[in-house]
Amino acid sequence: MGDQFDQHAVRHRMKLLRSDGDVTLYENRDGVECPACGDPFSRVLLTERRSHSFDLSETARLCVSREEDRLVVCTHDR
Repeated sequence: MGDQFDQHAVRHRMKLLRSDGDVTLYENRDGVECPACGDPFSRVLLTERRSHSFDLSETARLCVSREEDRLVVCTHDR
């Protein structure tokens, strides 16, 4: 696991679900590893916003990795 999550390097292994400039959401289609825990994640949200609100079900685990200019949030289905 590197210092920064490079979504461009693994883009072919994920499906883009949403992108609106400062927030991007991908679905993991091929076992891409979470930058926080190393396990494959279900979805990853990349945001440059200072704050963000999340709606999660009780069946998901959440990992957060802070980078210099953005927040990387991965969900894991249980």
